[in-house]
Amino acid sequence: MAFFVHAVVPGVTTEQYDKLNAALQQMPEIFDGCLAHACVSTDDGLEVFDMWETEQQMNAFVEKMMPVATEHGWPETGVAPRIMRVHNHWVPGAAG
Repeated sequence: MAFFVHAVVPGVTTEQYDKLNAALQQMPEIFDGCLAHACVSTDDGLEVFDMWETEQQMNAFVEKMMPVATEHGWPETGVAPRIMRVHNHWVPGAAG
């Protein structure tokens, strides 16, 4: 069962996101199980949307990503991301 994650990250800039993303790209295994990712800039910061194959893969990513995010100056928001079970998802044009 897939899981959808919506994280609101106030006070983080796209520049900070790009630096974190570049660092995470150096660890490609960190994304095992990630089905989709999007980051949206807002007036207050960023909103991040992910879809993961399993909750375990999502949690493994978070455990590895958070120390790197802290190193790159991402603030603790005190707000947990919203995590939802996915009933159905599909990619237009993909077989299956």
